[in-house]
Amino acid sequence: MYNQSSRAIYLQIVDRIFDMILAGEYAEGGRVPSVREIAATLEVNANTAMRAYDTLTTLGVIHTERGKGFFVSPGARDKVISARRDELNRQVLPSIFRQLSLLSVTPADLADAFSTFLNNTNDTNITQ
Repeated sequence: MYNQSSRAIYLQIVDRIFDMILAGEYAEGGRVPSVREIAATLEVNANTAMRAYDTLTTLGVIHTERGKGFFVSPGARDKVISARRDELNRQVLPSIFRQLSLLSVTPADLADAFSTFLNNTNDTNITQ
């Protein structure tokens, strides 16, 4: 796994699993790779992968079944959406709103730009 941001690697793994859950690659009740599998696939230390899984478990997104492995928890998709929206509201939007204000972009301009984006995108996951 390439550390392409200043974000901790274990959080990048959490983000990746969030993305896979949102994309339907990991369904509720479905198995996720073991810590060793994910560490080998992403070429990270197993302790880093375990830290990501601990975080996902604490968030209620995955759970363990003794002797079977890790599985996506019921309601995980909703929890991921909630976590992502919270992060968006706390960390991303304030910076964007500052820039929009500095550039004198009005709420109507923003609404028009977002509508255009949605109309032109081919990614159906964005509108779900």
